Amino acid sequence: MADFRGTALAALRAEIAALEAAGRARAGVLPFGDPAIDGRLPGGGLPLGSWHEFCGAGLESETSAAPAAFAALMAAPLAARGEAVWVFRRDDLFAPGLAGLGFPAERLIQVCARDEAEALAVMEDALSTPGVAAVIGEVGDVDLRAGRRLQLACERRGGAGFVIRRRPFGGAARRAATGSAAATRWRAASAPSAPPAGEFGLGAPRFEVALERCRGGRTGSFLFEAGAAYSSEACHGPHPLRLVADLGDRHLAPTQPERRAA
Repeated sequence: MADFRGTALAALRAEIAALEAAGRARAGVLPFGDPAIDGRLPGGGLPLGSWHEFCGAGLESETSAAPAAFAALMAAPLAARGEAVWVFRRDDLFAPGLAGLGFPAERLIQVCARDEAEALAVMEDALSTPGVAAVIGEVGDVDLRAGRRLQLACERRGGAGFVIRRRPFGGAARRAATGSAAATRWRAASAPSAPPAGEFGLGAPRFEVALERCRGGRTGSFLFEAGAAYSSEACHGPHPLRLVADLGDRHLAPTQPERRAA
């Protein structure tokens, strides 16, 4: 009897895993349009039907300006296909700034949650709602149980979740989790901009990004630039993030020949 129960349980687990894999496959991917980054991601692009994690370092753990801007640019093509829900605890999201980056702010629905538990619950509900293509949430931590619930919510309708790790009111940092259910984890920081050739002033916003986790793919470090604004009237077109350099493939500069003393 024990062997029968074990065999039945193993078969049930295999069936559930197959259904989950099929759901993720149907959701598809969101390509960046550059093989240098798409080749590192499973399926040739950012997996849909999954959730992704974004974080910063130092003061960014409280303000989360660079990770939020980078996540918004990554979610912009999805917002052009449907509604986008942004869940936060501190009401300091500046929608005109998102529009300046190319994010279709007219598709944005903002929700202010009382605590992290409510923020995660709102994210789950939004991911399960018809017409919602992307859900962005600002939370301090996502344990394995909450992460698993978010993943199941993403798989129901093939939406994508973007979790921004943020402590909006300061405080001591939490102990790092031992695991994560996120499909990818990105650490973003602002980088110096570069104006177009022959021009002066500031160029487009740039981000130095480390892909620290990629399930079924390869990690790496990159320099991204905010490209042309993504048209909200079309579902296809250039990605609003342009890869400037693959920092992991940089070569050391050649050493200068020694100068001979006269």
